[in-house]
Amino acid sequence: MNTRIRRTAVTLAAAAVLPLALSACSDSGSDSAGSGNSPKASASAPASDEGMAGSGSTAAADEPFGPACSAVPEDGAGSFDGMAQDPVATAASNNPALSTLVSAVKKAGLVDTLNNAQDITVFAPTDDAFAKIPKATLDKVLDDKEQLTKILTYHVVGQRLTPKDLENGSFDTLEKSKLTTSGSGESYTVNDSAKVVCGNVKTANAHVYIIDTVLMPGA
Repeated sequence: MNTRIRRTAVTLAAAAVLPLALSACSDSGSDSAGSGNSPKASASAPASDEGMAGSGSTAAADEPFGPACSAVPEDGAGSFDGMAQDPVATAASNNPALSTLVSAVKKAGLVDTLNNAQDITVFAPTDDAFAKIPKATLDKVLDDKEQLTKILTYHVVGQRLTPKDLENGSFDTLEKSKLTTSGSGESYTVNDSAKVVCGNVKTANAHVYIIDTVLMPGA
């Protein structure tokens, strides 16, 4: 009788320990997958997200991703949380990597247009993207309000685009012509030329995809 009692006790103990062990394994797995301390850190490991095709891509759909996201401040007006509170032109002005874009938007008189728009997507070139344009050419464009407006509105789509939408898309821009997108996971390209370096950034009225090349509308 004592032997059966001891066996029963051992069986019950094992049954109690097993879920704890499985839970510990699950916890350590999630720690290693998101070893960074923020969405920006986890976004810098696209390989793990791609390897988890289903749940990983779903989780990433609500978070900013891309290598340039690591430069975004952790808090304050320029952080992801801070930008989510402001309309898009104001939010961009708090990101030091977008200073040339913000200057161009002001020169074109588009601040109110962008801030007052509802549910848009902005493909926002970084300062480095503008630096790829020869200075003389860039200065000329910045002094030509009509041409500048044409270029800037070509970077705006009149709907909020999720990363899933970018996988194989063609969208009308505010400039009245189309741009195309392609990619998957955390790797997306616009017009087969500009790479998304920090994507799915939310502002109060827009989704923002920061890109490494200025987009040029057709003639």
